[in-house]
Amino acid sequence: MSIFGIVLFLLIAGMAFWMLLFLLGFVVPYWITLGAFAKMRPKRVFDEEENEEK
Repeated sequence: MSIFGIVLFLLIAGMAFWMLLFLLGFVVPYWITLGAFAKMRPKRVFDEEENEEK
């Protein structure tokens, strides 16, 4: 029964390791890139309001 516990622990730890690797390798850089593009894009709120009034 203790072998089952060790295998279960290694399985869960392995899944957590690969999840963290995926998050740090893909999701975090993607999130940062989207945030940077959102900051660089000019705001067009006032242009849309002026066009609606005319």
